[in-house]
Amino acid sequence: MQTFKIYFYKMSKHLSEQEIIRRDKLSKIKEAGINPYPAALYPVNSFSTDIKENFTEENKDNFTNVCVAGRVMSINDKGKVFFIKIQDSKGIIQLYVKRDEICPEEDKSFWDVVIKHGLDLGDIIGCTGFVFITKTGETSIHAQTITLLTKSIKPLPVVKRDEEGNVFDEVTDPEFRYRQRYADLIINPSVKETFIKRTKLINTIRDFLNEHGALEVDTPVLQAIPGGAAARPFITHHNALDVPFYLRIANELYLKRLIVGGFDWVYEFSRNFRNEGMDRTHNPEFTY
Repeated sequence: MQTFKIYFYKMSKHLSEQEIIRRDKLSKIKEAGINPYPAALYPVNSFSTDIKENFTEENKDNFTNVCVAGRVMSINDKGKVFFIKIQDSKGIIQLYVKRDEICPEEDKSFWDVVIKHGLDLGDIIGCTGFVFITKTGETSIHAQTITLLTKSIKPLPVVKRDEEGNVFDEVTDPEFRYRQRYADLIINPSVKETFIKRTKLINTIRDFLNEHGALEVDTPVLQAIPGGAAARPFITHHNALDVPFYLRIANELYLKRLIVGGFDWVYEFSRNFRNEGMDRTHNPEFTY
């Protein structure tokens, strides 16, 4: 622990105030004997959107033992009760966390160290409990256990959300969004939808071609002679052969060789590399 503290104070002058506070919380969590980064698999059996869409008072017996996990997006401290909203892979759901249920014994150290003074926006937690509807009409999980799965050291940008999870002040700075895609995906839900739609579009094209008899293939990415276009290639060096190699500009020459070899119809979702210009809208080139 002394080694960690020495390193911490040496690095603290390069950290923001929030990062220093979070590292101090991390140190206290470790000192309490709690592993902030457990490697064990957490047995999730439910997701936020599925719970919200399917839960009713009539079928509440089916939601008496749910297990969810997600990133903390908001914390509402009411003293001995916390309302915590977490975001999983499908959406956002609220947790109702009561001190005397999380720590039913006299020892309240877990509540004080982790819940009360240790949680921050961006942390990933797991929760088991039962589903109910609050007085305000929000479908929530009454937490019976809380597990800290990952302590976040860097703070997330703070955005405002309504009860449905819609964001009203999304981060729009393009420099931030394209250099820190992971943060953009966390705080701007519409970006995640774009990624999902792109994957579904490619899979639909692949399924259509496969169903009609086309064969998906892979062609070399490193080529001894760049061919198929007049663009400028990226150049690298093959150490074992001591020869230069080029990232492919295009893949049609190899596809044509497959046609010559007897395949009637081939295609490839090809990543091509052209060492000229920049454009944030470039996508992998599709060649068939």
